[in-house]
Amino acid sequence: MTALPSQLSAKHLPTSALNLHDLHEVLQMYNEVTGRLELSHEKLQGEVTRLREQLEQKNRELELKKRLAALGEMAAGIAHEIRNPLGGIQLYASNLAADVADRPAAADLVRKISAGVRSLNALVSDILAFTHNTNLRKSPEELGTLVDVALELAQPELSPHGITVQVNPELRQITAVVDGKLLGRVLLNLILNSAQALAEHPPRSAAPTIFISGRQQQDKVTLEIADNGPGIPPAALDSIFNPFYTTKDKGTGLGLAIVHRIIEAHGGEILAGNRPEGGACFRMTL
Repeated sequence: MTALPSQLSAKHLPTSALNLHDLHEVLQMYNEVTGRLELSHEKLQGEVTRLREQLEQKNRELELKKRLAALGEMAAGIAHEIRNPLGGIQLYASNLAADVADRPAAADLVRKISAGVRSLNALVSDILAFTHNTNLRKSPEELGTLVDVALELAQPELSPHGITVQVNPELRQITAVVDGKLLGRVLLNLILNSAQALAEHPPRSAAPTIFISGRQQQDKVTLEIADNGPGIPPAALDSIFNPFYTTKDKGTGLGLAIVHRIIEAHGGEILAGNRPEGGACFRMTL
C-alpha cells in the first residue's frame, strides 16, 4: 500500500459528512436566489402588464382627441353656416304666427316650425360650445354651492318623476380652483343625464335617486355623480364621450362630449362606469 505524502495528512482530506454539508448549503443558497429571481420576475411581469395597459389607455385617449379635433373643425364650419338661415326662419315664423293667429290649424303648424327651429338652434349652440376653445376663468369655488345651483336648474326634470338627490355632506366642505360656470355646466349636464335615464327606466324596488359625492385628497378633488337607474350598456362605455354618440331617442349626442372637453381643459379626467348595486356612475378627478 502506497504511503501518503508527508505534506498531506488525514485532517486535510474532506470527509463525506463535510461534502454533504457543503452541498446542502449550496443547494439552499441556490433555492433562495432562485426564489428571489422568481419574485423579481413576477413583479417585473406585473409592471410590464400595468405599463402596457396604461399605454393602451393613452393611445385610446390620443385617438379620441384626434377624432374630436377633426370632427370639431368640420362641425364648427357647418354650425356657422346653419345659424344665419335659422335666424331668418325664426323671424319669418314669428311674423307668420301673428298673421294666422285667428286660424288654429295654421297657427299650430307655425308653432311646430318654431319648435323645430329652436331644436336646431340648440344643436348649433351645442356644436359651437363643443368646438369653441375653452378659456378657463378659474377662481376658488365651493363645490356644494355649484351643486346647489345645478340642482335648482334641474328641478323641472327631477320633480315630475319623483327623483330624489342625496348629496354627501363632505362635498360641502370642499373648495376648488375651477371655472365655476363651466364646471356648473358639467354638473347640470350629468344630473340631467341621470334624471332622464331614471325617468325612462325607474328602478323597480327603490325610489329613483341621484347620488352626488366628493372628496379631497391633497391637491386632487374627486367628484362623483351616480344613480340607481338602468346603467350604461357595456358596449357604450368606450364610445360614450364621442361627439354625436347617444343611446337615447332624443338628444344631440354632444352633452357628454362637452363634459369631457371641459374636464380635460381643467387638466382632469372623467370616467364612466356602472355601480355594483346598479346604475350609472361618472367620476371626475380635478
